[in-house]
Amino acid sequence: MKSIISKEIYEITIKNSKFIGVIVPIESINDVKDNLIKIKEEYKNATHYCYAFKLINDKGFSDDREPNKTAGIPILNVIEGNDLVNVLVVVIRYFGGIKLGPGGLIRAYSNTTKEVINKSTIVDLINGFYLSITFPYSLEKEINYILRNSLIKDKIYKEDCTYIIEVTKDVLDNLKPIVTINNIEEKIIPKLN
Repeated sequence: MKSIISKEIYEITIKNSKFIGVIVPIESINDVKDNLIKIKEEYKNATHYCYAFKLINDKGFSDDREPNKTAGIPILNVIEGNDLVNVLVVVIRYFGGIKLGPGGLIRAYSNTTKEVINKSTIVDLINGFYLSITFPYSLEKEINYILRNSLIKDKIYKEDCTYIIEVTKDVLDNLKPIVTINNIEEKIIPKLN
């Protein structure tokens, strides 16, 4: 399985219609809903917001008023063809006055999806851990070195440093003797090295 690590955007104009592909990493159905709301706010007054998403155990799509099977399924087919999970692709269309027909729509949505995926940094997914760690400021340089190939999702500075991180088992084993682990859960994470 593969996924992406950050949002990417790709734009193309086809027969006066602007197609904007947006790909974002997701972890749940709620992430799909939240991202759709943000994208609709960012790209107001678009004619269509067609999308597909693939999670490890779920998938879905929408043609958003385009003719049946001309947008959502082609987007999903490209996602699955690239063996991607935990991604949402939204293709926003601003209609330019020229109808593309079913074949043209399928090509436009498929190609926009292919191009936004091509812009993405694709990573393998592996078994790992999502956790919160706390440690004194004096260890921050050492902790950052240990986490150099891990994903630091958040840093909180109060009396001590608290990091929200995703790590592999070997990194977790290196951290255990020197940090306080506040909570931990097993999770599929991106392999960053």
